[in-house]
Amino acid sequence: MSRRDLVDASIHNGGAKHAPDKAQGLSRRTLLAGSAGITMGSVLGASPALAQIEPPAEGSHVRPSASLGGRIYSANPDHPGLADISENPANVPPPLTRKAPATVRIDLETIEIEAHLDANSRYRFWTFNGTVPGPFQRVRVGDTVEVHLKNNEESWFAHNVDFHAVTGPGGGASLGAPGPGESYSFKFKALNPGLYVYHCAVSPVALHIANGMYGLILVEPEDGLAPVDQEFYVMQGEIYTEESFGSSGLLNESYDKLIDERAEYLVFNGHVGALTDHYPLRAKVGETVRIYFGVGGPNYTSAFHVIGEIFDKAYLHGSLLTPPLESVQTILVAPGGSGIVEFKCEVPGRFVLVDHALSRAERGLAGYLFVEGDETPDIFSSLDEIPSSDK
Repeated sequence: MSRRDLVDASIHNGGAKHAPDKAQGLSRRTLLAGSAGITMGSVLGASPALAQIEPPAEGSHVRPSASLGGRIYSANPDHPGLADISENPANVPPPLTRKAPATVRIDLETIEIEAHLDANSRYRFWTFNGTVPGPFQRVRVGDTVEVHLKNNEESWFAHNVDFHAVTGPGGGASLGAPGPGESYSFKFKALNPGLYVYHCAVSPVALHIANGMYGLILVEPEDGLAPVDQEFYVMQGEIYTEESFGSSGLLNESYDKLIDERAEYLVFNGHVGALTDHYPLRAKVGETVRIYFGVGGPNYTSAFHVIGEIFDKAYLHGSLLTPPLESVQTILVAPGGSGIVEFKCEVPGRFVLVDHALSRAERGLAGYLFVEGDETPDIFSSLDEIPSSDK
């Protein structure tokens, strides 16, 4: 589907809602905004989010929703002025300590922005709050969650949000699909503990997801989670471009490749190099690490693995009511699914995060975990003599 097709679809699916009186006065943005009409996607809808207790309290994840100041991608000298959409995996709100349910507010802003994709290319991402994935949300079972979603006035398309943690039609997406400059809100009660995906659900849903509109929400059980030393937030996604992998310049989305499930780029946290060059995970020997992992997709299942580590605990499907598996090498996570893994860092070095469908690493899907500390030769060491630099 071309951008022209999306424009045409917007006219037939409610575009008149945003159209001026005279047809010849229609702008490109006005037409594209019409995708908020009555389609299956608008029943599923989604948009960017921030979570905080009222008044602000633990679990809050606050970042400027519209301003891109302070988030310019500076690691790549070829693109010194481009915004960076990758979400820092360390941006996880702290564990909740309260023992009673509360009213929690989530503020999301859907922002479409041209940003760095890899060393030589740019892409127009669709985001929640300017990052891919959108901000990590943390609430407690029994909480009343109020979601307020605003679609940035500079957007071209309608957006909304479907929280998989919601018990209700469309996960909240059935209640609105605001066009540029519009907003909507809803509330839900967090009935089930677990780790859940959220995503935009405006039609074509797969396109909104592929362009970056997904994230995770953790619903903690009543007694919370066992303490760990480090928590990280990692999501896998696909990008479908008309141009082949490694092309230069501003790349365009390909609806045909999306429907055929032929991704050109596969990424952790938004773009190539996000978790290698820009935001590698960091821990120390002796620390226990917990990774909240999800697959935005929209199409590929992930065999998530950390090369050189074994997951001491694996909470499959994001379930916190099912006892975790122990000593697991790889977890399988479907599109729109999640998992939680924990392991103790016992050996220093660089560990590589992959989808063990390893050819995908050639299309950008890799991350690093750097573990610092003293060597532990009783656990891991070479049997070969290491040449001395003096020889």
